[in-house]
Amino acid sequence: MADGTTPEFSTGIDMLAAQRAAFLQAGAPDLNARRDALKRLKNAIRSESKRLQSAAMADFGNRAPVETSLIDLGPTVQAIHHMRANLKRWMAPKHRPVSWLMRPGRARVHYQPLGVVGIMSAWNYPVALTLVPLATALAAGNRAMIKPSELAPATADVLRDMLDGIFPQEEVAVLTGGADVAAAFSALPFDHLLFTGSTAVGRHVMRAAADTLTPVTLELGGKSPVILAPDADLDLLARDLAFAKTVNAGQTCIAPDYLLALRDQVEPLSEALIAKIRESFPGGLADPNLTTIISERHLARLRDLLEDARAKGARIVEAFPAGSNSAHPRALSPALVLDATPEMRIMQEEIFGPFLPVIARESVADSIDFVNARPRPLALYIYGKDRAAVDNVLQRTTSGNVTVNGCMLHYAVESLPFGGVGDSGIGAYHGVEGFRRLSHAKGSFHPGKRHVSRLLHSPYGRLARFATKFMLR
Repeated sequence: MADGTTPEFSTGIDMLAAQRAAFLQAGAPDLNARRDALKRLKNAIRSESKRLQSAAMADFGNRAPVETSLIDLGPTVQAIHHMRANLKRWMAPKHRPVSWLMRPGRARVHYQPLGVVGIMSAWNYPVALTLVPLATALAAGNRAMIKPSELAPATADVLRDMLDGIFPQEEVAVLTGGADVAAAFSALPFDHLLFTGSTAVGRHVMRAAADTLTPVTLELGGKSPVILAPDADLDLLARDLAFAKTVNAGQTCIAPDYLLALRDQVEPLSEALIAKIRESFPGGLADPNLTTIISERHLARLRDLLEDARAKGARIVEAFPAGSNSAHPRALSPALVLDATPEMRIMQEEIFGPFLPVIARESVADSIDFVNARPRPLALYIYGKDRAAVDNVLQRTTSGNVTVNGCMLHYAVESLPFGGVGDSGIGAYHGVEGFRRLSHAKGSFHPGKRHVSRLLHSPYGRLARFATKFMLR
C-alpha cells in the first residue's frame, strides 16, 4: 500500500482481489525482483529452521529434527538454488523456426506470469510441499495465496508468520483453517491452482476449479510399485527400502507401495529388509528417530489395513512386534505383508504408512502386466542390472517419474519435472517444467517488410492460387 502498511483481508476473495489489482498495477517483475524474492525465501527458511523443526515435532508427535532438515527443508533450499541459477535462461524469449511460406519473419515464445496462483499443500511434507510451489510461482513472476493443511497446524502457523515477515500480503498471503476454508479456497477464481494431496480430495478440488475454469496442477498419489529383475541386488534394495518405508513413517506420496518380486527373492529379501530396519532403529518403537503417524485417525486406518490383510490370509512380519511403555502412542511398527492379494484393502488403497506388501510373480513381464492393469502410479522403481530388462520396464509402463536401482531419489533432482499421470496427477512442476507450468507461453510473430503476405494483392490472384497449391502439397 502507499503508506507502507499491510492490510488484513477478511476473506479469500478479498485477498485474491487485492493481489490481482496489485499484479495489474505493478506488472511482471523483472529478473532481479524475482531473484530477490527467492533469496528472501531461502534466507527465511534457514533463519527459521529451528522453529520449523519444532513445529514438525509438534505436528507429527515425533519427527527427528535432522529428518525434517533432510527431507523437508534441505530439498526446498536446493530447489530455490536451482531456480535462481537458471531463471535468466528460463525467462528469455525462445526463438521458434519459421516455415518457408512465412518468411521473412521471426517467431518467438514469451513466458509471462499468469497472475495469482493458489497453492493447497499437504501435511506430510508441510514445508517442501508449500514452499517449492511458492518458489516456483515467484520464479514465474506470480503472486500467490497459500492454504496449508490443517493436519499440520503448528507448521502452518510458523509458515504464515515467516512469510508475513518477508512478503506483503498483496504478494504472498496465507490462509489457515479447516476443511471449510480449503473448500472455499479451491473455488476461488485463481489464474492457476496447484493442489497436493490424495486422489479422492483432488477430484473435489478439480470439480470446484471447473466452475471458474481455473487451470489446475494436481499432485496426487496412488500405489507406486517396485519391480525386481532376476539379477536385482537384494542387499541394496533392502537398504533403500528400509529408508523409503520408515522415513516420515512411510507417509510419503512417492514411497514404494508394493513390491513385485520373483518367488525365490521373497524370503531372502524379507529377512534382509527386516534386519536392516531393526539395525536402523535399535530402540524399536521407542527409538527417538522413528517418526510417528500424524493423527489417531490415520493410525486407526493403518491398523485396519493390516488386520484386513491378516484376516484374508496375509503373513504379517513386523519389525517391532512387541510394544514399549516408553514409545509414543502413535508409533507404528514397520511391517511386511507377505502373500498379499488384490482383494485386500492394503492392495486397493494408497497405504501412506510403514507397511509394504510383497507379491510373488513369475517374471518381469508378469510384473509389468500387474502394474499396467492398475491406475498409473506417481512413481515406479526398478531394480536390476540387465539393461534390456530395465529398458523393457521403462518402455512398457507409464508412471510419474522412475528411479532405477534406487528409491525416491528422483524427487531430489531439481532439473527433473515432478508430477503424476492419470489418477496420480495432472501436470508437473519442479525445474523448467514448473516455471513453464505457472507461466503463459505467448507467441509473437514479426513479419518482414517483404513478407509473402504483402505480395498477395488479391486472395483470388495467381500468386494466391500458387500459395494454396504449395500449402496443400
